[in-house]
This record gives sequence, C-alpha cells and structure tokens, in this order.
Amino acid sequence: MNIQRLHHVAIICSNYKRSKQFYTEVLGFKVEKETYREERASFKLDLSLNGEYILELFSFPNPPARLTQPEAAGLRHLAFGVQDLEASIEELLSKKLETEPIRTDEFTGKKFTFLYDPDQLPIELYEL
Repeated sequence: MNIQRLHHVAIICSNYKRSKQFYTEVLGFKVEKETYREERASFKLDLSLNGEYILELFSFPNPPARLTQPEAAGLRHLAFGVQDLEASIEELLSKKLETEPIRTDEFTGKKFTFLYDPDQLPIELYEL
C-alpha cells in the first residue's frame, strides 16, 4: 500500500441547512457539488478549502447523536491550521461563536483552541 495523503473527511449532520451554513459561511469552505439522493432522503455536500477537496457533509433522516462527553472511541476531532489564532477567534466571536480558552501545545509550543460544529463535533484551530 502506498498512501499519499488524506483524501477527505466525511461528516454526518443532524440538520443539513444549519451544518451547511456553519461549514461554508462560518468556516469558509467552498461548495464544490451538492447532491440530493432521493432514495436515501439524504444530501451529500462536497466541500473544498483553498482549492482542495477536503470534506463531505451528509444528512440522513434521524442519525443517532454523537457521543462527545465523555469521549468515545472513534474520531476525536478535526484540526485546521490557521495563520493567526487570535484573529481567527475574533472572527468567530463576531459570528456569535465561542471558543475554548487558548492553550499551548506542550510538544510544539504552538497555540490552539477548540470550537464545536452544530452537532458538537470538536474542531481544533491550530496556529501554523
């Protein structure tokens, strides 16, 4: 096997309209393709960041809630690199979103924080 890179991450949301707004208008992802799959009563939204396909957002009728606290086995969080963490936090605050206090990675000395998507999926912002 010769894995080259991460291709994409798939997320199932409980409220498609709310999550689409969060990932596009709040986090700035670009819609590449939006498909409604009638046989599954499901949307599939392909999203890119800086021209790179990175996220698939799915909606399904009545998905089970995500176990976040306490943390369950499986995906822990998504992490996105940002140039200026404080500026990113200010932008999120202007959009009425809260973040956790800034922390420092004990191994790299870099700053990071967390926020949550509409389904409480943890999202880390990590200063590059």
